Amino acid sequence: MNMMRTGLLLAALTGLFLAVGYVIGGQGGMVLAFLFSIATNLFAYWNAGKMVLRMYGAREVDRAAAPEFHDLIAELAQRAGLPMPKVYIIDNPQPNAFATGRNLENAAVAATTGLLRSLSHDEIAGVMAHELGHVRNRDTLIMTMTATIAGAISMLANFGFFFGGRNRDNPLGPFGAIAMMILAPLGAMLVQMAISRTREYSADRAGAEISGQPLSLASALEKIAGAAHRIENPQAEANPATAHLFIINPLSGQRMDNLFSTHPATENRIAALTAIAHEMGAPAGSSAGGPWGGRETAQRGPWG
Repeated sequence: MNMMRTGLLLAALTGLFLAVGYVIGGQGGMVLAFLFSIATNLFAYWNAGKMVLRMYGAREVDRAAAPEFHDLIAELAQRAGLPMPKVYIIDNPQPNAFATGRNLENAAVAATTGLLRSLSHDEIAGVMAHELGHVRNRDTLIMTMTATIAGAISMLANFGFFFGGRNRDNPLGPFGAIAMMILAPLGAMLVQMAISRTREYSADRAGAEISGQPLSLASALEKIAGAAHRIENPQAEANPATAHLFIINPLSGQRMDNLFSTHPATENRIAALTAIAHEMGAPAGSSAGGPWGGRETAQRGPWG
């Protein structure tokens, strides 16, 4: 159901992009918009992952540099049936994580030093299993495409608004065309946010299945959400278009599950994970079980 909904939302986003092109330049404008969409998506397909990692100053680590974290990712990837992704650490005190990459063979997962220092071993396993869930579900490519198309819609609408369209026979009329150019970027943003929220729920379920510990993931989400509003992430604040990549919105002030939030409300995700835990037979109020046996760590985390 979630994949079907994502497909419909992607189709709506593409249709909106073509509609803006038609309003600006008629059938020729629609064709140019389509070609531009292909070009931007090809660029994003090959370069977006590297650009995001570079944007956050992520450093790749091997087993020699971070043995426990690297081994954890290797074990989770094996459980998920995935090739070993590249592993990155971001020097940032805010606990958070994201995944990127154009396909399964070129995937990468990144965690902040804040995450590795403040969460338990089981909670980190739940978080990174969530990110591998994104990889397995091909969400990294989907979210790159939606961000690229949404950005292209805004750019195209701005071009049409400031320079005017030459399609004088469009069915909306001149005032309708102006309204379209104003509302299209807003509509694109809403569709992008809806896709992001849908994929987060799917990745939560995948993370619970991969790690075998839905309640540890729920506990991690609660801790990360609380810290994200206290600890600023300067790179994310400077690049808000990347906020949807993280497991929890890294921007301040995003607390509500509404049209403008990139993530579902944390309490809704915790409730869903609690239900998944009951499905898996985990006792209420316990994070025990799973492949790591409910192992907890000191306050500074397993690799602090």
